[in-house]
Amino acid sequence: MHVPFWAWIAFGAVVVVMLAIDLVAHRKAHVIGFREAAWWSVGWVALALIFAVVVALTLGGNAGVEFTTAWLLEKSLSVDNLFVFALIFGYFKVPRAYQHRVLFFGVVGALVFRAIFLAAGVAIVDKFTAILFVFAAVLLWSAYKLTKDEDDSYDPGASIALRLMRKVVPVRDDYAETKFFVRELGKRVATPLLAVVVAIEAADLVFAVDSVPAVLAVSNDAFIVYSSNAFAILGLRALYFLLAGLLEKFHLLAKGLAVILAFIGVKLTLQAAHKVISPAVPEIPSLVSLGVIVTVLTASVVLSLRRPAAAPGPQPATADAEPRNLVSSPTEG
Repeated sequence: MHVPFWAWIAFGAVVVVMLAIDLVAHRKAHVIGFREAAWWSVGWVALALIFAVVVALTLGGNAGVEFTTAWLLEKSLSVDNLFVFALIFGYFKVPRAYQHRVLFFGVVGALVFRAIFLAAGVAIVDKFTAILFVFAAVLLWSAYKLTKDEDDSYDPGASIALRLMRKVVPVRDDYAETKFFVRELGKRVATPLLAVVVAIEAADLVFAVDSVPAVLAVSNDAFIVYSSNAFAILGLRALYFLLAGLLEKFHLLAKGLAVILAFIGVKLTLQAAHKVISPAVPEIPSLVSLGVIVTVLTASVVLSLRRPAAAPGPQPATADAEPRNLVSSPTEG
């Protein structure tokens, strides 16, 4: 699919403008309430759907379906990110008024890293199509781990990125409003808020292991895979604040995501076999993939609400408590 240069410019302009609007709207630190989060969530979803229509009108109906499928897939996979965000905020006891600023910079970093990973993924697939079998295996393994609840062991304090940061930059124990750096005794030191951003970025790198192969199963066009990722990531902050108090209620979403990942893994396997082994091997159309994702997500949410879990899941930080000591950790002696 040929994507004109103006489409990239238009996409980039939309992202920059929306980030600027978001930053201005939240220039003063405050607790994001349910109503505010709901309006922002509606806005991000509407913007993504409008963009999907524009893609369909300018690049073709199939491109529009691929974008919508990839966006919804990334949106569903991002639910796991929300649980980790809650875990990280609770671990570092981040005041609720500062959480949006952390996620804003986390989103900017995620946009950069996803661009690198997706560009590399598209280039590798273009030259070595058989790598799709490896990507399919990654997705199937991830689906298996979700069914075994083996994804619940994430420990923010054990992050390699955080350990490296502690070695390079001294970190004070107390927050300094929304500042990332302050001066103490003439030296520039980091605040815990910077450590939280690093933890968020490190978590996103982990999730990219599933996300990148999954979206490449939907499309191998750089514009489709990156724009869909970008719109899913942009709406992630509002979705977190919208669902922060309800995450434990959607206890079956992990199982639903396992089904989705397994399905995408099978789709990717057939796609690889079609290209590498024989054109006679059937492929799963993007429209079918879209239907499966919508159906599984809806069923997961409905069943979660109808059959409440016996025990609640992780809770986001709700109190403006003191942060954990970031200068040292039990693992470092």
